[in-house]
Amino acid sequence: MTSYVPFDREQPFLLPADLKDWLPADDIAHFVVAAVERVRLGAFRINPRAGGKPQYHPRLMLALLIYCYANGVFSSRRIERASYRDIGARFIAANTHPDHDTIAEFRRSNKAAFEAAFLAVLLLARESGLLRLGTVSIDGTKIDANASKIRSLRYDRAQALREKLAADIAALTAQAEAADAEDLDPQALPAEIARREALKEKLDAACARLEAEAAAEAAAERPQYEAEKAAWQKKKGRGGRPPKPPDDLPPPDRQVNLTDPDSQLMRKSKAHEYRQAYNAQAVVCAEGSRLILTTNMATTPSDQPSFAATVLQMANTIGLPRTVLADAGFASGPAVAELETNNIEPLAAIART
Repeated sequence: MTSYVPFDREQPFLLPADLKDWLPADDIAHFVVAAVERVRLGAFRINPRAGGKPQYHPRLMLALLIYCYANGVFSSRRIERASYRDIGARFIAANTHPDHDTIAEFRRSNKAAFEAAFLAVLLLARESGLLRLGTVSIDGTKIDANASKIRSLRYDRAQALREKLAADIAALTAQAEAADAEDLDPQALPAEIARREALKEKLDAACARLEAEAAAEAAAERPQYEAEKAAWQKKKGRGGRPPKPPDDLPPPDRQVNLTDPDSQLMRKSKAHEYRQAYNAQAVVCAEGSRLILTTNMATTPSDQPSFAATVLQMANTIGLPRTVLADAGFASGPAVAELETNNIEPLAAIART
């Protein structure tokens, strides 16, 4: 007859007397606790005043955040829930449960100190052998900007609006002068002028930003153009059409958002709609620890332009890996060549040759 392991959910005490009994000896929670004990806390903000509700110790909060981030839990509400449901988080929090507001406020008010402490923990992980910079993995996701896509304008449309607003302001100024001569209410028309002037200032700033970006791109492309032009002239025009010089002005369809000019219109895939967003990327250890090694925020819909830069910035922190794994969205000939120049082997899937 089949026998079953007995269980009783009604028993008074289901947890062990010591939570470490439920954690494997090689669990990352043990390392996080030991590493945080060695981090200097002088840069962390604390409330020096006595009285009121006791505050959580910075070491507890720091260890809880690092452990949860290493396990892919980033939301403050989910971290609070993990302190109840995750044995490792419950052990690190010593069976206390910081609420999500406390977690979010600790991260915001100690941003610089937290980032420095996280780097110190990564360095300890590398020295102890937990973090092996052999193979890392990179991926990206689109994060919505705090701006609406309907506030995006094409460069040619912005130019036309600037001209129209300039004409409107001139006409309204003339009306205001006429109204003053007739001794009417002087407050009616100037307010309308102010609204148009404020919008024109936004458009002027947006156009100036696009023009500066276009000028920078043209300056970067000019050496290659000069080389191609010299090669074409050497052939005395027998090499086909002359190379086209880089344009200092942005193309008419280049877009900029008036609310958040750093963000761009992009979508996650062809099955998703366009949204005003950023392209967030992260590099993660692929050899067991799953620790996040570096991050980057790009304003290009494609992952290719920032592929090499995101990986190579690790040279300033914990060092460069030997191998990088990436999906087809990162596959780029120039990026692969740049990584190989730095003795990094990129393994990226390709959608086509």
